[in-house]
Amino acid sequence: MTKKHSILDREGLKPAAANGLFDRRAFFKGGAALATAMTGYTIGNSAAAQQLVDDPWSRGIGNRVQAYGTPSRFESGVARILSNPNAEPRTQHGRTPHHLINGTFTPNGLHFVISHTGNPDIDPSAHKLVIHGLVERPLVFTLDALARYPMVSRMTFLECGGNSAALWSPEPLQNTAQEIHGLVSCAEYTGVLLSTLLEETGIDPRAKWFIAEGADASALHRSVPLHKALDDAMIALYQNGERIMPGNGYPMRLLLPGWEGNMNVKWLRRIELTDEPALGFYEARTYTPILPDGSAYSYYFLQEVKSFITHPSPGLALSGAGLYEISGVAYSANGRIARVMVSADGGQSWAEAALQDPVLPKAFTRFRAPWRWDGGPAVLQSRAWDEAGNVQPTRAELISRRGEASRVPRSPFAFPSQHYNGPTSWRVGEDGEVTNVYA
Repeated sequence: MTKKHSILDREGLKPAAANGLFDRRAFFKGGAALATAMTGYTIGNSAAAQQLVDDPWSRGIGNRVQAYGTPSRFESGVARILSNPNAEPRTQHGRTPHHLINGTFTPNGLHFVISHTGNPDIDPSAHKLVIHGLVERPLVFTLDALARYPMVSRMTFLECGGNSAALWSPEPLQNTAQEIHGLVSCAEYTGVLLSTLLEETGIDPRAKWFIAEGADASALHRSVPLHKALDDAMIALYQNGERIMPGNGYPMRLLLPGWEGNMNVKWLRRIELTDEPALGFYEARTYTPILPDGSAYSYYFLQEVKSFITHPSPGLALSGAGLYEISGVAYSANGRIARVMVSADGGQSWAEAALQDPVLPKAFTRFRAPWRWDGGPAVLQSRAWDEAGNVQPTRAELISRRGEASRVPRSPFAFPSQHYNGPTSWRVGEDGEVTNVYA
């Protein structure tokens, strides 16, 4: 037994599930011992035994401070991957690199983006939001007018309905967590509650829906039940403290916490209250998959409880047997995450992961679990529960209800299927490489 294993045993940190998974209490009961075991440090490597030297960057004046901060040049690889890097006349995607970031909130420059006709270059001083239709007083709101209303903040995830669509494939595709799960991000949004603006316009009793339309060239619009407008919907003006970036809807977007991403209409210019949905192009075609019985899976808005492991994951090979932290994110449109279980043997046994504070409703929750890899094959999975009692379904359960992709496309971006919230299974080989499998 190695010295770092004996440290764990002396602290009574015993595995809670097969294949080396420890209970989440290991973080609290023996945190120092666990850190020592993970790093492999011994007393002989302590700071007192080291000679402190000045590295080259400590022997001269550093670079000048920029007016707007940018990441270190050594982090240039931490970037979104683009489905359409040459901006051809088709949809553009930018996927979040979940395997290269940590915590719960996504930096604005890495937040996922989908633009069907590119990002319009909107002059905020000329942009207006019109609210009309079944209202008592149609009104026009400028950015300056909106700034005079009481503002609130919401910490929430946004997820494209097509996120994780590669996992509908009959055979597992060898893609990274970024390629598979990169169309979901989490941020703090600040703006004006839509219900506040509707108090100004008044609501006709006949109104049951509203249609939100963007100012992009495709005039993307979606139908939303009115009850969401009266709940937690907002006109978002800021993201993580700064003005929303163009790819995420500058100068204003509709925010519907927990609801399908494309409904959170960007570059918002018009809200029309109606007595029925519009059945527009995107909601009738793109976001209405066909179920195995031939019926249409339409007007289903919630992004259900889900989790996936980001570390380790494909592209992050393990450097040898020893202690590692399994980490990932979980989220649900139905409230807070209540529990996440992690498996290292393909779902045969499970250990409860620690949930990192703060655990917020409709937002990413970071989970962590200590794992001692013995150098042999392992299959990592996570499964989440939310406070409403919903549990992340197995892949088999999803396929039985929703069907399976009929073919494996050349790219995971080609899948039309929506709302995959089943598990992701990462296989760790004896060489430390991580691949996508179904388990």
